[in-house]
Amino acid sequence: MSPVGESVAASQPHGGRFAGGESVDLRGRTARGALINGSFLVATTALALVQGTLVARLLPTSVIGRFELLMAAFMTVLMLGSVGVDDKYIQQDDADQQRAFEIAFTLQWVLAGLLALLLLVAIPAFAAIYGQPTIIAPGLVLIASLPALVFQMPLWVHYRRMDFLRQRKLQLLNSASLFVVIIALVLVGLQLWALVLAGLVSSWVTAAACVRSSPYRLRLRWERSAMREYRSFSWPLLLGTVNTALTWQVPIILAARLHGPTAVAGIALAISIAQYTTRVDDIVTNTLYPAICAVKDRTDLLFEAFWKSNRLALLWAAPMGCLGALFIGDFVHLVIGEKWRFAAPLIGIVAASAAVNQIGFNWTAFYRAVGNTRPIATLTSVNLVTTLAVAVPLLATHGVTGFGIGLAIVTVVTLAVRVHYLLRLFPGLGMAGHISHGVGPAFAATVAVLLLRATDGGTRTPSRVILEVVLFGAVAVATTLASERKLLRESINHIRKRATPAPAPA
Repeated sequence: MSPVGESVAASQPHGGRFAGGESVDLRGRTARGALINGSFLVATTALALVQGTLVARLLPTSVIGRFELLMAAFMTVLMLGSVGVDDKYIQQDDADQQRAFEIAFTLQWVLAGLLALLLLVAIPAFAAIYGQPTIIAPGLVLIASLPALVFQMPLWVHYRRMDFLRQRKLQLLNSASLFVVIIALVLVGLQLWALVLAGLVSSWVTAAACVRSSPYRLRLRWERSAMREYRSFSWPLLLGTVNTALTWQVPIILAARLHGPTAVAGIALAISIAQYTTRVDDIVTNTLYPAICAVKDRTDLLFEAFWKSNRLALLWAAPMGCLGALFIGDFVHLVIGEKWRFAAPLIGIVAASAAVNQIGFNWTAFYRAVGNTRPIATLTSVNLVTTLAVAVPLLATHGVTGFGIGLAIVTVVTLAVRVHYLLRLFPGLGMAGHISHGVGPAFAATVAVLLLRATDGGTRTPSRVILEVVLFGAVAVATTLASERKLLRESINHIRKRATPAPAPA
């Protein structure tokens, strides 16, 4: 039985994790959550794709590059606030959930205040480092979004309760308002300010809706013992955040200084396209996290959850990565324009690397669920060192294409460390079989397309590209159905099955 098949009774010590006092069928709730999260992700991905394509066509690459530099600076500082307060809040089982909410809410305000002060200094400093003083004013304006992020904390409550429908409705409001405002302001000619003001407006619109939906009073509470518990959980995540920030800031700074904002825009575009490989993992792991926190003492259930969830993620990630590598040249020529040709090799390499990186990618959720966050800090340290030693020198000597090659090497090194930690948590995990089943359909589809290309003499007409994409999809789907029929049937049955109250375990 998978962990989502466990029935959790409200009488058990789960700290009011689920409202209403009912016995909760985690399988049914998780299956419905996967369906809701999948629908949400399809909608927001389509919206983001249209938005990104329109922005890429309407704005000069230099403007997009300056905005990416601004966001690199802003998000680097904002990442320092990602110290696991949300993860710890979801993991905790306090008997008084109003108290638990108030403690986490207080911590969020403390972090927001510290981040605001840091941004006042960091934005001008980053602007000087990048050699882009025009990002200072919009960067300072973005500080006004920090209180809005604090007021969005009720999203955590809905997530912890696995009330995915309410959570995703609020987040969809954010995506929709961002799309409407950003396109409207770009069309009236605001350029960089259009991107900044749209983010600010959407943050506050979402915050207002979240406050209205909160089941708890938004009050402050400071308790020393609770803060110590949060500190023990969070310091490795803070170290990991710092490592991650440096991992991206150093290449961004170097690219801006040596190759200009256009190179930064190319790196940002490659990363945004590669993120499509993680979509199923985003659905499955985000849906599972509250459930695996509820059964965090059952290693056997955690193992089953990891094995199935990552296998499903690979069935999506591997084909998406191969698609990016195979068709990025056609995407540049037919969709976003030849001005992005310089980034095509980088995008293809990063897409393929992202697919490989999905092997065991959700391991951090399981370590966070059991309260052991130190391995996360170790892996991010390895990632930082390898990036500085390999990817950064290649960026300096060979531009963005060299950077892509470096990232591929970094992926291989960090994957080896990740597998080490996975085998410590799940000694019975057979990685070779796990990987071969996950990437098999993508490999078969890639071979089919390459064989077809061997007959076309290099002609790349739109009809030819469409034929190859259809062939790739058909082979990938057919191979997936043949090799993973049992796993897919089980997943579909979970979604179809109506959840029914189950008796509390004896």
